[in-house]
Amino acid sequence: MNISRKTIIFGGIFFISCFCTLLTASAQSRQTRQTREEYIARYKHIAIDQMERYGIPASITMAQGILESDSGNSLLSRSSNNHFGIKCKKQWTGRKVYHDDDEKGECFRAYDSVEESYTDHAEFLDNQPRYDSLFRYASDDYRSWARGLKACGYATAPDYAQRLVKIIEESELYLLDRPNGDRLYAQHRDERKNPDEWFSSQSSVQTAVAATGVDVDNYRVAVTTHKGYSIYATNGVHYLLAKEDDTFEQIGKRLQIPARTLRKFNDLSDPSSQPMTGEVIYIARKKSRWEGAEKYHLCREGETAYAVGQHYALRTKAVEKMNKLKKHPEALAEGKQIRIK
Repeated sequence: MNISRKTIIFGGIFFISCFCTLLTASAQSRQTRQTREEYIARYKHIAIDQMERYGIPASITMAQGILESDSGNSLLSRSSNNHFGIKCKKQWTGRKVYHDDDEKGECFRAYDSVEESYTDHAEFLDNQPRYDSLFRYASDDYRSWARGLKACGYATAPDYAQRLVKIIEESELYLLDRPNGDRLYAQHRDERKNPDEWFSSQSSVQTAVAATGVDVDNYRVAVTTHKGYSIYATNGVHYLLAKEDDTFEQIGKRLQIPARTLRKFNDLSDPSSQPMTGEVIYIARKKSRWEGAEKYHLCREGETAYAVGQHYALRTKAVEKMNKLKKHPEALAEGKQIRIK
């Protein structure tokens, strides 16, 4: 077979051209790879928001996102915005993609944005009964959350908890779990090269939120104001006092929190329920234990498990579980001791 010299030269040039193109594409791929620090900077505010709404440590959310999505670089996260490796399950009605994981061609949830993935991750943990035990832990107890996620079967990797803790401690994500975590994290990362300046900034006096129960008869000091409301805190959970003619829909619109979520924060299952004037309305998820010094609450006349929960920023089901109470709205006996931690 006769092959001309021109053909050989052209073929060589074509091969070299293709090879150079591949090298360029590879270099560009390496250049566009997102670093862990870039990933944290881009999404940490979402993780903090989910912590305030659901009680899931922001450090845990960020560490899971980093691990499951390879800091947003994995094929699954790029093709579906799925940053937490959440599979379809029977109840999923949204978009789907198929990806090899424990088995070939498994079904994974697909989202229109990364923000949707973060929201679905929080709701997935909040709504699945098998993860209920996680919410007994404080939102700054990342080690217990990491162990709990593994124990509840979130991932099959035997060292899943250790991986999460390693990421959190390497990147100091635990700072995000603290009050003003976004600012604290940014400040700390910027000032790590100057230990004296960092120590000085941390030793300054900051506004403290007292861990005392809500008592309408006592003097309150607002920790901030927002959208016309004074914002208070008890047990580390923020709340406001409903104004005359307030509805959950109106409050939610002002604070950009869905009315359904506000009712959930306040343990109200009736979608038609509305607040009374002066009533405590929590704008973040209540906790499962009291963080103050007291261990018990002495019931007043007419108090219910729900009322005790609202007083101490505790979830009703946590009060019922600690005291082995049946789920009912009846008043507790006056003088009865109720455990709160």
